[in-house]
Amino acid sequence: MLFAKQENGVQWLVVGLGNPGKEYENTRHNIGWQALDATAKAWGGNITRSRFNALVDTVTVHGQKVMLMKPQTFMNLSGEAVGPAAAYYKIPQQHVILLSDDINLAPGVLRIRKSGSAGGHNGLKSIIAHLGGQDFPRVRIGVGEKPCPEYDLAAWVLGKFSPGDGKIIEKRMLDVVAALELILDGKPDEAISKYNGAVKG
Repeated sequence: MLFAKQENGVQWLVVGLGNPGKEYENTRHNIGWQALDATAKAWGGNITRSRFNALVDTVTVHGQKVMLMKPQTFMNLSGEAVGPAAAYYKIPQQHVILLSDDINLAPGVLRIRKSGSAGGHNGLKSIIAHLGGQDFPRVRIGVGEKPCPEYDLAAWVLGKFSPGDGKIIEKRMLDVVAALELILDGKPDEAISKYNGAVKG
């Protein structure tokens, strides 16, 4: 069996960034959770167990034990969940993969990087602080820019997608899962080459 539940000895941590609470469901800022839910579905996971101030599940993917995590700390404090989990399992930074929103990218555009700065994203800032560095891969998912400069940023990221943008996002979820599998297989450059940008074809 390709995907199976696994309880101990985690080798990778895949983290979807978002905010807990019904009012934040399906908002632009919670696209990391949406992507993680799609990943869990593909890998046979169920992210419901409470641990490390997060909801988690552990699965085996291509022979590697992977913890899927939704921090319950609110976005700006995500590192308070990620840091302790990485420390407990002795997971190196390079094996912590972040899924998050990006307002500088059009809806559904992916930007996969092997490392880098927070780029103004407070969730990434918190994780960098708690991991003690920024040498971890991340998959940033475009949610679109504010409609005008005067538009309140918080109102924008906490708003919901239009039906059209929502369909674009939904179609990209399988690409996110495929990119994650390449990263787990030690092929981040292939993931970047194949899935960065908008949908090809």
